[in-house]
Amino acid sequence: MRIGVLQHDIVWEDRAANFARLAPQVAAAAAAGAELVLLSETFSTGFSMTPGIGEPEGGPSATFLAEQAAAHGIWLGGSCPEVAPGADLPYNSFVLAGPDGTVHRYRKLHPFTHGGEHERFRAGDGPVTVEIGGLRITPFVCYDLRFADVFWTAAPGTDVYLVTANWPAARREHWTTLLRARAIENQAYVVGCNRVGTAGDGTAHTGDSRIVDPMGELLATAAGVETLLLADVDPDRVTATRDRLRFLADRRPS
Repeated sequence: MRIGVLQHDIVWEDRAANFARLAPQVAAAAAAGAELVLLSETFSTGFSMTPGIGEPEGGPSATFLAEQAAAHGIWLGGSCPEVAPGADLPYNSFVLAGPDGTVHRYRKLHPFTHGGEHERFRAGDGPVTVEIGGLRITPFVCYDLRFADVFWTAAPGTDVYLVTANWPAARREHWTTLLRARAIENQAYVVGCNRVGTAGDGTAHTGDSRIVDPMGELLATAAGVETLLLADVDPDRVTATRDRLRFLADRRPS
């Protein structure tokens, strides 16, 4: 499967403006052969914790993903603030929409306490893995990347981890290092999409989006500007790597 990563800027708290900016970028990714396209964390609002920023499940952001996926015959994913029925606070919800109308959701497991996310967002319950085109795909959101144990838990049933983020420039070395570490230790592809530009709260972002193979090799990377990254991922490479180097079987419970 060819995966595309849209490294993009975000207009602060303006869904309509972000949909208008992203639609032609999604179209370009599909035209370049991408079968699955990854957008950033909170792609439609920025990483805002303004009260009331949440939208219903199936709201405008999820609708945008679903409509674009159907229009271009691709899978399209990114996160947005969604309020589940009966809930008071939103989840930071990774929505993955397919060309046939299928929608999968993963809710960010680790709210970013350092930034106050735990006060404005609910925590999810656990990893979610879906199979698309023969690939077993497990999505995570930003801060989740720091917690190796959840990646380890999902590893036996995962070929590709998707990590969508608003990771700040001040800790860019952490982002790039952890993406490669998660790929190497789990012998799986890791696809990281981080935004660029300065958020409405003044936080700067440099992107550093990348696609990493099961041996930790960089297949595609970019920093600083809006751009499209493309790489082909193959589940057979995951299987071959794990068969040749049987590291996962040596893990012992702590």
